[in-house]
Amino acid sequence: MPFLLNSHNVFEYLVEHGLCNNSEQALSKVEPVVAKNFNLLVTFPDSRKLLVKQEPHKQGKAAGEFLGEWQFKEFLHRFPELNHLRLFLPEVLHFDKESCIIVQTYRDDYRDLSDFYQKENSFNTEIATAIGTILATIHRDTFNRLEYEDFFQKNSSYSAYDFVKNLIGKLERVEPEIFGSVPDDGLRFFALYQRYDILGQAIAQLGSTFTPSCLTHNDLKLNNILLYSNWQQYDTNIIRLIDWERSAWGDPAMDLGTLIGSYVLLWLGSLVISKSLSLEESLGLAITPLEQVQPSIVALASAYEKTFPEILEHRPDFWERVVQFVGFALIQQIQATIQHEKSFNNTGIAMMQVAKTLLCNPQQSMSTIFGTAVELT
Repeated sequence: MPFLLNSHNVFEYLVEHGLCNNSEQALSKVEPVVAKNFNLLVTFPDSRKLLVKQEPHKQGKAAGEFLGEWQFKEFLHRFPELNHLRLFLPEVLHFDKESCIIVQTYRDDYRDLSDFYQKENSFNTEIATAIGTILATIHRDTFNRLEYEDFFQKNSSYSAYDFVKNLIGKLERVEPEIFGSVPDDGLRFFALYQRYDILGQAIAQLGSTFTPSCLTHNDLKLNNILLYSNWQQYDTNIIRLIDWERSAWGDPAMDLGTLIGSYVLLWLGSLVISKSLSLEESLGLAITPLEQVQPSIVALASAYEKTFPEILEHRPDFWERVVQFVGFALIQQIQATIQHEKSFNNTGIAMMQVAKTLLCNPQQSMSTIFGTAVELT
Protein backbone atom coordinates (compact mmCIF):
# COMPACT_ATOMS: atom_id res chain seq x y z
CA MET A 1 0.00 0.00 0.00
CA PRO A 2 1.34 3.47 -0.84
CA PHE A 3 1.87 6.04 1.91
CA LEU A 4 -1.12 8.40 1.88
CA LEU A 5 -0.63 11.87 3.27
CA ASN A 6 -3.16 13.44 5.63
CA SER A 7 -3.37 16.31 8.11
CA HIS A 8 -2.44 13.98 11.00
CA ASN A 9 0.73 12.43 9.58
CA VAL A 10 2.11 15.41 7.64
CA PHE A 11 4.31 16.61 10.53
CA GLU A 12 5.72 13.15 11.08
CA TYR A 13 6.55 13.04 7.37
CA LEU A 14 8.21 16.49 7.37
CA VAL A 15 10.27 15.65 10.47
CA GLU A 16 11.36 12.35 8.97
CA HIS A 17 12.69 14.16 5.90
CA GLY A 18 14.40 16.96 7.81
CA LEU A 19 12.00 19.74 6.81
CA CYS A 20 10.95 20.66 10.36
CA ASN A 21 11.37 19.44 13.94
CA ASN A 22 8.98 17.97 16.50
CA SER A 23 9.02 21.09 18.69
CA GLU A 24 7.29 23.09 15.95
CA GLN A 25 4.21 20.89 15.71
CA ALA A 26 2.24 22.15 18.69
CA LEU A 27 2.20 25.76 17.50
CA SER A 28 1.85 25.03 13.80
CA LYS A 29 -1.28 24.95 11.66
CA VAL A 30 -2.33 22.60 8.85
CA GLU A 31 -4.90 23.65 6.27
CA PRO A 32 -6.21 21.80 3.20
CA VAL A 33 -5.86 23.63 -0.12
CA VAL A 34 -8.41 22.92 -2.84
CA ALA A 35 -6.63 21.67 -5.97
CA LYS A 36 -6.54 18.70 -8.34
CA ASN A 37 -3.94 17.10 -6.05
CA PHE A 38 -4.12 16.54 -2.30
CA ASN A 39 -2.53 19.73 -0.94
CA LEU A 40 -1.78 20.74 2.63
CA LEU A 41 -0.53 24.16 3.68
CA VAL A 42 1.62 23.97 6.81
CA THR A 43 2.27 27.23 8.71
CA PHE A 44 5.04 27.22 11.34
CA PRO A 45 5.38 29.49 14.41
CA ASP A 46 8.01 31.64 12.65
CA SER A 47 5.48 32.27 9.78
CA ARG A 48 7.39 29.97 7.45
CA LYS A 49 4.97 28.10 5.19
CA LEU A 50 5.31 24.86 3.24
CA LEU A 51 2.95 23.51 0.60
CA VAL A 52 2.93 19.71 0.75
CA LYS A 53 1.34 18.09 -2.30
CA GLN A 54 0.57 14.47 -3.13
CA GLU A 55 -0.78 13.19 -6.41
CA PRO A 56 -4.01 11.19 -6.16
CA HIS A 57 -3.54 7.41 -6.29
CA LYS A 58 -5.76 5.20 -8.42
CA GLN A 59 -5.52 1.48 -7.79
CA GLY A 60 -2.42 2.15 -5.73
CA LYS A 61 -0.64 4.14 -8.44
CA ALA A 62 -0.17 7.82 -9.31
CA ALA A 63 0.51 9.44 -12.67
CA GLY A 64 3.95 10.63 -11.60
CA GLU A 65 3.49 14.21 -12.81
CA PHE A 66 5.56 15.72 -9.98
CA LEU A 67 8.63 14.04 -11.38
CA GLY A 68 8.74 16.68 -14.11
CA GLU A 69 8.86 19.51 -11.57
CA TRP A 70 11.65 17.83 -9.61
CA GLN A 71 13.64 17.13 -12.78
CA PHE A 72 13.32 20.81 -13.65
CA LYS A 73 14.94 21.62 -10.29
CA GLU A 74 17.67 19.08 -11.08
CA PHE A 75 18.16 20.74 -14.47
CA LEU A 76 18.84 24.12 -12.82
CA HIS A 77 21.18 22.47 -10.35
CA ARG A 78 23.08 20.77 -13.18
CA PHE A 79 23.52 24.02 -15.10
CA PRO A 80 24.27 26.82 -12.58
CA GLU A 81 24.61 29.40 -15.37
CA LEU A 82 20.79 29.40 -15.36
CA ASN A 83 20.48 30.25 -11.66
CA HIS A 84 19.04 33.66 -12.53
CA LEU A 85 15.85 31.88 -13.64
CA ARG A 86 15.15 30.81 -10.05
CA LEU A 87 13.90 34.34 -9.33
CA PHE A 88 10.79 33.58 -11.38
CA LEU A 89 10.14 30.03 -10.17
CA PRO A 90 8.79 28.18 -7.10
CA GLU A 91 11.28 26.83 -4.56
CA VAL A 92 11.09 23.02 -4.48
CA LEU A 93 12.55 21.55 -1.27
CA HIS A 94 11.79 17.85 -1.41
CA PHE A 95 10.48 15.15 -3.75
CA ASP A 96 9.41 11.63 -2.84
CA LYS A 97 9.11 9.64 -6.05
CA GLU A 98 7.72 6.51 -4.40
CA SER A 99 4.85 8.31 -2.66
CA CYS A 100 4.51 11.06 -5.28
CA ILE A 101 4.88 13.83 -2.71
CA ILE A 102 6.52 17.17 -3.38
CA VAL A 103 7.20 19.96 -0.87
CA GLN A 104 7.58 23.61 -1.84
CA THR A 105 8.02 26.92 -0.07
CA TYR A 106 4.68 28.73 -0.01
CA ARG A 107 4.60 32.47 -0.66
CA ASP A 108 1.43 34.15 0.59
CA ASP A 109 2.64 37.50 -0.71
CA TYR A 110 1.70 36.33 -4.22
CA ARG A 111 -1.74 35.68 -5.69
CA ASP A 112 -3.16 33.67 -8.60
CA LEU A 113 -3.14 35.87 -11.72
CA SER A 114 -6.33 34.31 -13.08
CA ASP A 115 -8.10 35.14 -9.82
CA PHE A 116 -6.66 38.67 -9.94
CA TYR A 117 -7.98 39.33 -13.44
CA GLN A 118 -11.42 37.90 -12.71
CA LYS A 119 -11.92 39.79 -9.47
CA GLU A 120 -10.26 43.07 -10.39
CA ASN A 121 -11.30 43.09 -14.06
CA SER A 122 -8.16 45.13 -14.64
CA PHE A 123 -5.52 44.28 -17.25
CA ASN A 124 -2.51 46.42 -16.55
CA THR A 125 0.06 46.12 -19.32
CA GLU A 126 2.94 46.23 -16.82
CA ILE A 127 1.96 42.76 -15.62
CA ALA A 128 1.80 41.36 -19.15
CA THR A 129 5.15 42.98 -20.01
CA ALA A 130 6.76 41.25 -17.02
CA ILE A 131 5.34 37.87 -18.08
CA GLY A 132 6.48 38.29 -21.68
CA THR A 133 9.98 39.27 -20.56
CA ILE A 134 10.32 36.29 -18.20
CA LEU A 135 9.03 33.74 -20.71
CA ALA A 136 11.28 35.10 -23.46
CA THR A 137 14.27 35.01 -21.09
CA ILE A 138 13.68 31.32 -20.33
CA HIS A 139 13.27 30.48 -24.01
CA ARG A 140 16.21 32.61 -25.14
CA ASP A 141 18.67 31.38 -22.53
CA THR A 142 18.00 27.71 -23.31
CA PHE A 143 17.43 28.00 -27.07
CA ASN A 144 19.25 25.46 -29.26
CA ARG A 145 21.58 24.38 -26.44
CA LEU A 146 22.39 20.76 -27.16
CA GLU A 147 23.51 20.00 -23.60
CA TYR A 148 20.16 21.20 -22.25
CA GLU A 149 18.23 19.25 -24.86
CA ASP A 150 20.23 16.14 -24.03
CA PHE A 151 19.34 16.49 -20.34
CA PHE A 152 15.60 16.53 -21.05
CA GLN A 153 15.78 13.71 -23.58
CA LYS A 154 17.49 11.52 -20.99
CA ASN A 155 15.56 12.59 -17.89
CA SER A 156 12.16 14.01 -18.75
CA SER A 157 9.14 11.74 -18.43
CA TYR A 158 7.03 14.20 -20.45
CA SER A 159 7.28 14.91 -24.16
CA ALA A 160 5.62 18.05 -25.49
CA TYR A 161 5.96 16.67 -29.01
CA ASP A 162 4.18 13.41 -28.08
CA PHE A 163 1.46 15.34 -26.25
CA VAL A 164 0.63 17.38 -29.35
CA LYS A 165 0.78 14.34 -31.61
CA ASN A 166 -1.47 12.29 -29.31
CA LEU A 167 -4.04 15.06 -29.02
CA ILE A 168 -4.15 15.46 -32.78
CA GLY A 169 -4.47 11.70 -33.17
CA LYS A 170 -7.46 11.58 -30.82
CA LEU A 171 -9.16 14.32 -32.85
CA GLU A 172 -8.50 12.54 -36.12
CA ARG A 173 -9.54 9.08 -34.94
CA VAL A 174 -12.76 8.88 -32.96
CA GLU A 175 -12.81 5.40 -31.44
CA PRO A 176 -16.10 3.54 -30.67
CA GLU A 177 -15.46 3.61 -26.90
CA ILE A 178 -15.88 7.40 -26.93
CA PHE A 179 -19.64 6.94 -27.06
CA GLY A 180 -19.59 5.50 -23.55
CA SER A 181 -17.34 8.17 -22.04
CA VAL A 182 -18.51 11.40 -23.68
CA PRO A 183 -21.98 12.95 -23.12
CA ASP A 184 -24.26 13.74 -26.04
CA ASP A 185 -23.19 17.38 -25.94
CA GLY A 186 -19.59 16.27 -26.27
CA LEU A 187 -20.37 14.18 -29.32
CA ARG A 188 -21.63 17.37 -30.97
CA PHE A 189 -18.09 18.73 -30.75
CA PHE A 190 -16.59 15.74 -32.55
CA ALA A 191 -19.36 15.89 -35.18
CA LEU A 192 -18.61 19.57 -35.82
CA TYR A 193 -14.87 18.98 -35.83
CA GLN A 194 -15.09 16.25 -38.44
CA ARG A 195 -17.39 18.40 -40.55
CA TYR A 196 -14.59 20.93 -41.06
CA ASP A 197 -11.90 19.16 -43.08
CA ILE A 198 -9.91 22.38 -43.25
CA LEU A 199 -9.70 22.49 -39.44
CA GLY A 200 -8.29 18.99 -39.21
CA GLN A 201 -5.79 19.81 -41.95
CA ALA A 202 -4.67 22.97 -40.15
CA ILE A 203 -4.13 21.14 -36.85
CA ALA A 204 -2.24 18.35 -38.61
CA GLN A 205 -0.05 20.94 -40.32
CA LEU A 206 0.61 22.64 -37.00
CA GLY A 207 1.71 19.32 -35.55
CA SER A 208 4.07 18.69 -38.47
CA THR A 209 5.78 22.06 -37.91
CA PHE A 210 6.17 21.55 -34.14
CA THR A 211 9.81 22.43 -33.46
CA PRO A 212 11.28 21.54 -30.04
CA SER A 213 14.14 23.98 -29.46
CA CYS A 214 14.20 25.21 -25.84
CA LEU A 215 12.93 24.65 -22.31
CA THR A 216 9.16 25.09 -22.25
CA HIS A 217 6.52 25.05 -19.51
CA ASN A 218 3.84 23.36 -21.66
CA ASP A 219 0.91 24.31 -19.41
CA LEU A 220 1.36 28.06 -19.17
CA LYS A 221 -2.09 29.31 -18.25
CA LEU A 222 -3.02 32.29 -16.10
CA ASN A 223 -3.71 30.08 -13.07
CA ASN A 224 -0.09 28.88 -13.26
CA ILE A 225 1.19 32.43 -12.87
CA LEU A 226 1.52 34.21 -9.53
CA LEU A 227 1.45 37.99 -9.15
CA TYR A 228 3.15 39.78 -6.26
CA SER A 229 0.43 41.27 -4.05
CA ASN A 230 2.07 44.71 -3.92
CA TRP A 231 3.21 44.59 -7.54
CA GLN A 232 2.47 48.27 -8.14
CA GLN A 233 5.19 49.21 -5.64
CA TYR A 234 7.89 47.09 -7.29
CA ASP A 235 9.41 46.99 -10.76
CA THR A 236 11.15 43.59 -10.55
CA ASN A 237 10.22 40.01 -9.62
CA ILE A 238 6.48 40.67 -9.59
CA ILE A 239 5.77 37.42 -11.44
CA ARG A 240 6.43 33.75 -10.67
CA LEU A 241 5.64 30.83 -12.98
CA ILE A 242 4.51 27.71 -11.12
CA ASP A 243 3.53 24.07 -11.77
CA TRP A 244 6.39 22.97 -14.02
CA GLU A 245 5.15 19.38 -14.01
CA ARG A 246 5.09 19.24 -17.82
CA SER A 247 8.36 21.10 -18.36
CA ALA A 248 10.29 19.60 -21.26
CA TRP A 249 12.19 20.39 -24.42
CA GLY A 250 9.49 21.96 -26.54
CA ASP A 251 8.32 24.57 -29.03
CA PRO A 252 8.35 28.18 -27.74
CA ALA A 253 5.41 29.05 -30.03
CA MET A 254 3.24 26.59 -28.10
CA ASP A 255 4.15 28.15 -24.73
CA LEU A 256 3.35 31.64 -25.98
CA GLY A 257 0.22 30.54 -27.83
CA THR A 258 -1.12 28.71 -24.76
CA LEU A 259 -0.52 31.78 -22.61
CA ILE A 260 -2.17 34.19 -25.05
CA GLY A 261 -4.99 31.67 -25.35
CA SER A 262 -5.66 32.15 -21.62
CA TYR A 263 -6.16 35.87 -22.24
CA VAL A 264 -8.47 35.13 -25.16
CA LEU A 265 -10.48 32.81 -22.90
CA LEU A 266 -11.17 35.72 -20.54
CA TRP A 267 -13.06 37.24 -23.47
CA LEU A 268 -14.75 34.07 -24.75
CA GLY A 269 -15.69 32.94 -21.24
CA SER A 270 -17.67 36.15 -20.74
CA LEU A 271 -19.85 35.90 -23.86
CA VAL A 272 -23.55 36.65 -23.70
CA ILE A 273 -25.02 33.57 -25.38
CA SER A 274 -28.60 33.47 -26.67
CA LYS A 275 -30.42 31.70 -29.49
CA SER A 276 -31.62 35.13 -30.61
CA LEU A 277 -28.05 36.41 -31.06
CA SER A 278 -25.65 35.66 -33.88
CA LEU A 279 -22.06 34.67 -33.10
CA GLU A 280 -20.85 38.15 -34.08
CA GLU A 281 -23.40 39.77 -31.77
CA SER A 282 -22.43 37.49 -28.87
CA LEU A 283 -18.75 38.27 -29.37
CA GLY A 284 -19.51 41.97 -29.38
CA LEU A 285 -21.61 41.80 -26.19
CA ALA A 286 -18.98 40.02 -24.09
CA ILE A 287 -18.77 41.23 -20.49
CA THR A 288 -14.98 41.36 -20.89
CA PRO A 289 -14.54 42.65 -24.46
CA LEU A 290 -11.51 41.56 -26.44
CA GLU A 291 -10.55 45.24 -26.73
CA GLN A 292 -10.16 45.33 -22.94
CA VAL A 293 -7.78 42.35 -22.90
CA GLN A 294 -5.94 43.14 -26.13
CA PRO A 295 -3.51 45.75 -24.74
CA SER A 296 -2.14 43.11 -22.37
CA ILE A 297 -1.77 40.62 -25.23
CA VAL A 298 0.11 43.24 -27.26
CA ALA A 299 2.33 44.17 -24.29
CA LEU A 300 3.07 40.48 -23.67
CA ALA A 301 4.00 39.82 -27.30
CA SER A 302 6.02 43.01 -27.67
CA ALA A 303 8.04 42.30 -24.51
CA TYR A 304 8.67 38.75 -25.72
CA GLU A 305 9.96 39.91 -29.11
CA LYS A 306 12.06 42.68 -27.56
CA THR A 307 13.72 40.21 -25.19
CA PHE A 308 14.15 37.41 -27.71
CA PRO A 309 14.31 39.01 -31.20
CA GLU A 310 16.54 36.18 -32.48
CA ILE A 311 13.54 33.85 -32.57
CA LEU A 312 12.43 35.54 -35.80
CA GLU A 313 15.74 34.74 -37.48
CA HIS A 314 15.20 31.05 -36.75
CA ARG A 315 11.43 31.05 -37.25
CA PRO A 316 10.28 33.80 -39.67
CA ASP A 317 6.71 32.46 -39.34
CA PHE A 318 6.88 32.47 -35.54
CA TRP A 319 3.92 34.78 -34.91
CA GLU A 320 1.69 32.86 -37.31
CA ARG A 321 2.51 29.65 -35.43
CA VAL A 322 1.76 31.43 -32.15
CA VAL A 323 -1.68 32.47 -33.43
CA GLN A 324 -2.35 28.87 -34.50
CA PHE A 325 -1.35 27.62 -31.06
CA VAL A 326 -3.84 30.10 -29.56
CA GLY A 327 -6.51 28.27 -31.57
CA PHE A 328 -5.06 24.93 -30.50
CA ALA A 329 -5.30 26.04 -26.86
CA LEU A 330 -9.00 26.82 -27.36
CA ILE A 331 -9.59 23.33 -28.76
CA GLN A 332 -7.82 21.90 -25.68
CA GLN A 333 -10.08 23.98 -23.42
CA ILE A 334 -13.18 22.67 -25.19
CA GLN A 335 -12.00 19.10 -24.67
CA ALA A 336 -11.21 19.79 -20.99
CA THR A 337 -14.72 21.18 -20.49
CA ILE A 338 -16.25 18.11 -22.12
CA GLN A 339 -14.13 15.83 -19.94
CA HIS A 340 -14.63 17.55 -16.60
CA GLU A 341 -17.98 19.34 -16.93
CA LYS A 342 -19.56 16.93 -19.42
CA SER A 343 -20.87 19.76 -21.56
CA PHE A 344 -20.42 21.41 -24.95
CA ASN A 345 -22.78 24.35 -25.07
CA ASN A 346 -23.18 27.44 -27.23
CA THR A 347 -20.11 29.01 -25.61
CA GLY A 348 -18.13 25.98 -26.72
CA ILE A 349 -19.49 26.33 -30.25
CA ALA A 350 -18.46 30.00 -30.33
CA MET A 351 -15.02 29.04 -28.98
CA MET A 352 -14.68 26.42 -31.71
CA GLN A 353 -15.55 28.93 -34.42
CA VAL A 354 -12.87 31.32 -33.16
CA ALA A 355 -10.37 28.46 -32.91
CA LYS A 356 -11.13 27.43 -36.48
CA THR A 357 -10.44 30.96 -37.75
CA LEU A 358 -7.14 31.21 -35.86
CA LEU A 359 -5.91 27.80 -36.98
CA CYS A 360 -6.97 28.02 -40.62
CA ASN A 361 -6.20 31.69 -41.28
CA PRO A 362 -3.36 32.69 -38.93
CA GLN A 363 -2.04 35.54 -41.07
CA GLN A 364 -5.45 37.18 -41.39
CA SER A 365 -6.12 36.52 -37.68
CA MET A 366 -3.11 38.52 -36.50
CA SER A 367 -5.22 41.67 -36.26
CA THR A 368 -7.91 39.79 -34.31
CA ILE A 369 -5.44 38.77 -31.61
CA PHE A 370 -3.01 41.70 -31.59
CA GLY A 371 -5.15 44.54 -32.97
CA THR A 372 -4.35 46.77 -35.91
CA ALA A 373 -1.86 48.99 -34.10
CA VAL A 374 0.76 46.38 -33.24
CA GLU A 375 3.63 45.73 -35.62
CA LEU A 376 4.98 42.24 -35.04
CA THR A 377 7.33 41.02 -37.76
